[in-house]
Amino acid sequence: MKRALAIALAGALMASAAAAHADTVKAADARHVTRMGRAVAQPDGALDVAYPGVTLRLAFTGTRLAVEAQGGERSLVDVIVDGGQPVTLQLNPLWHTIDLVTDAAPGRHTVELVKRTETWLGPASIARFTTDGSFEPAPPLPARKLLVLGDSVTCGANMERPDGNKDNPYWWNGRVSYGMLLGRALDAQVQLVCFGGRGLVRSWNGKTDEYQLPQYYGMAIPDAARPVAWTQKDYAPDLILSAIGTNDFNQGIPDRVPYVDAYVKFVRTLLRDHPRAQIALTEGAILDGDKKAALTAYIAETIKRVGDKRVHAVASLHHPGDALDAHPTTPQHAEMAAELAPPLRSLMGW
Repeated sequence: MKRALAIALAGALMASAAAAHADTVKAADARHVTRMGRAVAQPDGALDVAYPGVTLRLAFTGTRLAVEAQGGERSLVDVIVDGGQPVTLQLNPLWHTIDLVTDAAPGRHTVELVKRTETWLGPASIARFTTDGSFEPAPPLPARKLLVLGDSVTCGANMERPDGNKDNPYWWNGRVSYGMLLGRALDAQVQLVCFGGRGLVRSWNGKTDEYQLPQYYGMAIPDAARPVAWTQKDYAPDLILSAIGTNDFNQGIPDRVPYVDAYVKFVRTLLRDHPRAQIALTEGAILDGDKKAALTAYIAETIKRVGDKRVHAVASLHHPGDALDAHPTTPQHAEMAAELAPPLRSLMGW
């Protein structure tokens, strides 16, 4: 009720301002807004998002554009105008209006909003866009579809880390994580489904009572406080890349039989949900030595037991991060994408 009242009040204020300035207002879920990634549409037209990499694209003719948004204080969104340099916005728990474009040259402009940060740093909501001009047809997405499953690495955690406090939200950048870069290399739209610290069967600290990949794979909002299910038929990937296991192995190598059993069950779920998709399993960038060898063997056994020609193993090279943090850096994410693209392109005939 409080949310609905706040949105209604904000909507009334914006409608009044729009009338006074002859502005044009479009809800975030309008056909003029192209959406990439998992999002939940509300009855009022707002979109709720949690995963990093969720992207909204739109085009307008005019000189200014504003958005009404809300999110956790650690929830960050990148804004790219006319293909220029991104500007990072920090959201606010209260609904507020943000100027995205001001005093632009008259004419057509394109705008992208990309969620940088992952779920536990705060979901976000985008209600509506306002311009002094008119909205143009939404920029199209690539026809190919890629689904990338993983943990903090897939979420782009700690990749942009200058000297400073650990886990500063500005260190996250899902927009240029290896999965998003893979999409550009393969000319595919991307859906990142990831959660820092989680694994296939257990979290980095050994906990098993939290959402792990088989659970958050089925969610649009994997927030324990307000989880929202995802309908798999709403996105039919051509290619699924599963890069899970680093956190499962953090406390030591898990027992082979239950781990492979769990992976077999999960892969069969993917095959059932997406009957046209090719599925590639990889061990990720952080593990090395005995742990990497064990996970590689578990993946091979999983594929053998599943026995489906649509399931493949794709090797990942080790990227050790740096002295500050074990997560791959921004340049290492670019290297990861460059290494994974050729075998995936060959697998798909792309």
